[in-house]
Amino acid sequence: MVTYADKPWLKSYDPGVPHSLQPYPEYPVHVTLENSAKNYPDRTALIASAHLPVVGRAANEISYKTLNEYADALAAALVALGLQKGDRVVIVMPNCVQFAITFFAILKAGGVVAATNPTYPPDKMKHQINDSGAKVAITLSLFYNTITSIQPDTPIQHVIVTNIKEYLPGLAKFLFTVAKEKKDGHRIEKRPQDHWMQDLLAQHKGKKPNVQVSGDDLALFQYTGGTTGVSKAAMATHRALVANALMISAWLFGDSDPTEESYLGAIPMFHVFGLVAVLISAVNMASKIIIVPNARDIDDVLDNIHTFRPTIFPGVPALYNAINNNQGVRTGKYNLSSVRACISGSAPLPPATKEEFERITGGRLMEGFGMSEAPTATHCNPVKGENRTGAIGLPLPDMEMKIVSLDNPDEEVPVGEVGELAMYGPQIMRGYHGMPTETQNVLREDKDGKKWLMTGDIARMDEDGYFYIVDRKKDMALIGGFNVYPRAVEDVLMEHPAVREVGVAAVPHPEKVGQEALKAWVVLHEGQTLTSEELIEFAGTKLARYEVPTRFEFVSDLPRTTVGKVLRRELARMEMEAREKAAR
Repeated sequence: MVTYADKPWLKSYDPGVPHSLQPYPEYPVHVTLENSAKNYPDRTALIASAHLPVVGRAANEISYKTLNEYADALAAALVALGLQKGDRVVIVMPNCVQFAITFFAILKAGGVVAATNPTYPPDKMKHQINDSGAKVAITLSLFYNTITSIQPDTPIQHVIVTNIKEYLPGLAKFLFTVAKEKKDGHRIEKRPQDHWMQDLLAQHKGKKPNVQVSGDDLALFQYTGGTTGVSKAAMATHRALVANALMISAWLFGDSDPTEESYLGAIPMFHVFGLVAVLISAVNMASKIIIVPNARDIDDVLDNIHTFRPTIFPGVPALYNAINNNQGVRTGKYNLSSVRACISGSAPLPPATKEEFERITGGRLMEGFGMSEAPTATHCNPVKGENRTGAIGLPLPDMEMKIVSLDNPDEEVPVGEVGELAMYGPQIMRGYHGMPTETQNVLREDKDGKKWLMTGDIARMDEDGYFYIVDRKKDMALIGGFNVYPRAVEDVLMEHPAVREVGVAAVPHPEKVGQEALKAWVVLHEGQTLTSEELIEFAGTKLARYEVPTRFEFVSDLPRTTVGKVLRRELARMEMEAREKAAR
C-alpha cells in the first residue's frame, strides 16, 4: 500500500531531474547576480522594449555586468542614506529594468524587500507599508504622488523615484517624453528632500556596499494576496529563495544546459511567482528576461514573444486564456512557436485553456502550484513526462507532502482520499511578520521537529504521486448537506463552447435561511449567446444534481487578483450588494 512517506512521485520525474539538491547553497540571493556577472559579463540580462510606429519594436539590452554594477551603486546609496541591515524597503513598480536593479540593490545593502502592487489604492498600500515598517520607498514616477500623500502616516524616511522611460531605447524614450510622459502621469515635480534614482546611481558609480549578508538572513516580506482576509507578510530567507530557484531550474532543465534559455517576464515581479520563477531563476542561470510591464496588454505580450522568441513563459490561466482568444493569434499575426515550456500557477488551469494554448504554440503548458508561504513553487507537472488533466503535478525535489484530515491535522488520510494539503521543504517561510498566532496556526511542528505548512487547500494524491487541488477550505460550499467544490463546477462550465470564463461561489440561499446556494458568474465568448437553462442542462450531464448552480449572472468580466485568481469573496460580496439594492 502506497504512503506519503514513500514519495511515489519520484518515479514519475523526468530523466535528469534529481530527487534531491541537498545541500543547498549558503550564499544570499544577490550572489546569483554576482556569479552571472562574473561568468557571463556580456550576456544580456534584461530586454526593455517598446513598439514604435512604422519602425516596429525597438529594444534596449542590459548586460549582466551592467545590471550588477547598477545594483552595487544603488546599494551603496541606500547604505549612505542610513539603511541598516534588516531594514525593510518597499518597491512600488511594475516589471521594468529598475525593479530588477532595486531588488538586488536592497539585498546587497542588507535590506529586506517588501514589494507591493503599485496599483493598490492609497489605504491598502499604506497598510502594507506600515505593517512592514519600511523606511525607504523606491517608486516609479507614476506612483510618486501616491507615496508622498501617504508618507506622513508611515515610517518612510526616504523616497527614491525613477521614470519608466529611463531604460527605454532612444527613439522610444524621445516619443514617450513628447507624447505620453505628461499625459499619462509620469512627469512629476520632485520634492527637494527626495532622490532621483539616476542621480544616486551616478553619485555612487563604482562603489559597493560593505554589508555581510548570510543565507539565514531575511530577504523578503511577501504579502499574501488577501483573497481570504487581511493580507499577511510571509517572511522568506535568502536561503529559501535560492533553494526554490534551484528547484525550479532543476525541474525545467534537469541536467541539460539552460544557458541559452530566455524568459518572458510578464507576470508581476512584485508577486512571488514572478519574483522567484522569473527574476531570481533566470538570473541564477544567466538567462535573459524579456520585460513586459503590463501583462494585461495582450498585444504587447504577443509582440514581445513574436519579436524576441522566449523559450520559457511562466504565467497564469487568465493570461493564457487571453492569448487563446486574441484576434491576432487567431489570424496568424504572431509567431509563438519559440515557447517551449510554460508553468501555469496562481489559479486553477482549466483543461480547455491548456489544450488550446498547446495547440497554438506547440509548447508544453504545465500546471503547477505554489504559495507566498513557500516562495514560490512546490509542485509541477513534468516537462517531458505525463501531464495529468486537473493535476498540479508532482512535488519538486526535496519536498515532503501529506494529506491530513480536515478535522484533525495530526491524522493522515489514506492515499486517494480528500483532506488538507500539508508540506515541508527547504523554501517554507519563517512565519508571518508580527502575527505569532497565525504563524502557529499554519506551521505545525511534528514529533521530529519538522514544521509543516498547512496550506488551507483541500487536495488529494493518487497512487503515482500526482496531486490535485480540489478547492480552498474556505471556498467549500455545503449544498443540501453535501460538500461542493466551486473549482470542479467551474471546470465543467468552462467546457461549454460559448463560455470564455466563469466564477462560482456559495451565496446565502434566497429562500432557505441558514443554507447556501451555488451561483455562477459567466463571461461569454464574443458574439455568443447562452441561457441559464442551457447551462443547467449542460452541467447536469457532468455533475451531480446538487453540484449544478441554479443561479447565473452573465457579466463582461470577473473580479481577479493581480495574478488572475478569481476573487470568489468579491463575487459573494457583489451578490449581497445586489440583493440589498433590490430590497430598498
